[in-house]
Amino acid sequence: MNRPVTRPIHALNDSNNPKKPEDTLVVVGMSGGVDSSVTALLLKNAGYKVVGIFMKNWEELDERGVCKSSLEFKDVERVCFALDIPYYSIDFIQEYRDNVFAHFLQEYELGFTPNPDILCNREIKFNVFLKKAMELGADYLATGHYAQIGVSGPENQREYSLLRGHDHTKDQSYFLYTLKSDILKKVLFPIGHLEKKEVRKIAREFNLATKDKKDSTGICFIGERNFKEFLSQFIQLKTGAFQTLNGEIVGTHSGSAYYTIGQRKGLGLGGAGEPWFVVDKNIEKNIVYVERGDDHPALYAKELWANEISFVRDLSHFAFPLNCTAKIRYRQKDVACTILSLENNMFHVAFDEPQRAITIRQSIVFYLGEECLGGAMIARRGPTLHEQKSN
Repeated sequence: MNRPVTRPIHALNDSNNPKKPEDTLVVVGMSGGVDSSVTALLLKNAGYKVVGIFMKNWEELDERGVCKSSLEFKDVERVCFALDIPYYSIDFIQEYRDNVFAHFLQEYELGFTPNPDILCNREIKFNVFLKKAMELGADYLATGHYAQIGVSGPENQREYSLLRGHDHTKDQSYFLYTLKSDILKKVLFPIGHLEKKEVRKIAREFNLATKDKKDSTGICFIGERNFKEFLSQFIQLKTGAFQTLNGEIVGTHSGSAYYTIGQRKGLGLGGAGEPWFVVDKNIEKNIVYVERGDDHPALYAKELWANEISFVRDLSHFAFPLNCTAKIRYRQKDVACTILSLENNMFHVAFDEPQRAITIRQSIVFYLGEECLGGAMIARRGPTLHEQKSN
């Protein structure tokens, strides 16, 4: 298998784009944050024609009566004015509601814990927004993601792959795993080779308005909210029992969707002994199972099955069983695993060591070294260490 090499912004005149920088139009997705601001700056300084576009995906006031999108757009205006580049705001509110937020609510109603950032990248940023950029005549869409793009293969058969960001503490490839090779050839990640502290330094050197702005958190495009209060505006969840695995009821939960496997905080359970943790859920019966101890064997399993497979490059490049590493959540360090088989669009994955808090409907993302191969949606986990011991 050919190993991909990174494609820096100063070496884009390959077979995909033979134009000179000054003739190359790059649309930058401007969020109002420091990362996208420096992205636009680097491209401008490299000689490209740059247009900043702000995606307006949510317009409702938060609980403090503030419209976050309006504030973010003001920062976009300040940065683009300083860089002397044109900028626009484009409304994707309906697309976001239909393709991301509706799915987000549906998953919660079913009792799962969705990851809207992954869906938002697939359906909004690198779908409808990318198409809009191409309609405007752009050669590339650039974003401030901490990831890199690899190029491999002969000139007339270029393949584009997704690589980790150089700053592994900020790497966002986990959220980008659904992007295919034919999408990546139209995309740039100009800060992917930088560390976050370098991005901050550049922003301060050029006195950008966002130079000291803290990173955004919370729900994709909606921001930080009182989560239970926000969610209760859209769906009604039923209270139910916190129950141990042996059937003892130890409290009442406010809706099983609010809790995820491995969770400790926010349970409202006390008493003498180690802290309580969520170890499982029965969605149909609306039961949240809890046990004491961070290392309870009910939290650990050594295998899983995952569907909705999305690999960046075609699966024909890979032979199974495939030894690789994986993450079952964003902040997790890579763990060694083997994709044992691919049958009926389902991966069977075995880990070298038992994994904590494998969660249904969360993404597992696979890596070979620096390359993000893609991922899949966890459909079920294997028996926990507690279940194996009980049997």
